[in-house]
Amino acid sequence: MNNEQNKIPQATAKRLPLYYRFINNLHHQGKLRVSSKELSDAVKVDSATIRRDFSYFGALGKKGYGYNVEYLLSFFRKTLDQDEVTKVALIGVGNLGTAFLHYNFMKNNNTKIEMAFDADPNKVGSEIGGVPVYHVDDLEDYLQNTAVAILTVPSTEAQGITERLVEAGVSGILNFTPARITVPDHIRVHHIDLSVELQSLVYFLKHYPLEEEEGE
Repeated sequence: MNNEQNKIPQATAKRLPLYYRFINNLHHQGKLRVSSKELSDAVKVDSATIRRDFSYFGALGKKGYGYNVEYLLSFFRKTLDQDEVTKVALIGVGNLGTAFLHYNFMKNNNTKIEMAFDADPNKVGSEIGGVPVYHVDDLEDYLQNTAVAILTVPSTEAQGITERLVEAGVSGILNFTPARITVPDHIRVHHIDLSVELQSLVYFLKHYPLEEEEGE
C-alpha cells in the first residue's frame, strides 16, 4: 500500500481488498455506479463503516448518487498497488501447497507465486501449476527480491524455515502451520490455522445465527 495511506486504521486496510474485488466484478458487469448499501450487502460490512472507511481517502462519492464504479476501480487499483506484481514464494509442496500452486493468486489480484520449495526429490525439479519447484536447501539462492512467503511446511520445520526466510530478506509471511513462529519486529506474519477457523465457524453457526447478528 502507498506510504501516504499508512495512517489509516488497520481494520480499514484489511477491508480494502474486499471492496476492490466487488468493485472489479461490477466493472466487468458494466455497472456505472454503486451505492454504499449495495456495497454493504455484497461485502457484509455495514454502510456506515463503508462510508467511514472511504472518508479516509477523501470524497469518493456524491450524496444521492453513490459511487462511480470506474473511479473507485482506478482509485483502489492505485491504492492497493494493483499494477505492481508482488513475487511470492511457497515453502512446502504438500497437499495444501500443491493446491495453492494450481490456484495461484494472479488470477484475482496482484500477487503471484513464482517459485516453490520442498525436500521431496520427486517434486524438486518439476513444475506444478506452472511454478518451478526447487530444493528447500537452496532457498537462499532464489529469494532475491521476494517480499512474501507462504509457509505450508510441517509445524516442526516452521521456525527454522522462518529464520532462513527472514535472513534471505522476506518481509511478510503467511503462516498456514499451527506453529506460532517468532520473528523480528520488522517482519509481518499473518497466521491462518484452518482447523481453528473451521472450529470457529461451527461455533458461530451453533451459537450466533445470522438472523440475530443482522437484527442487532
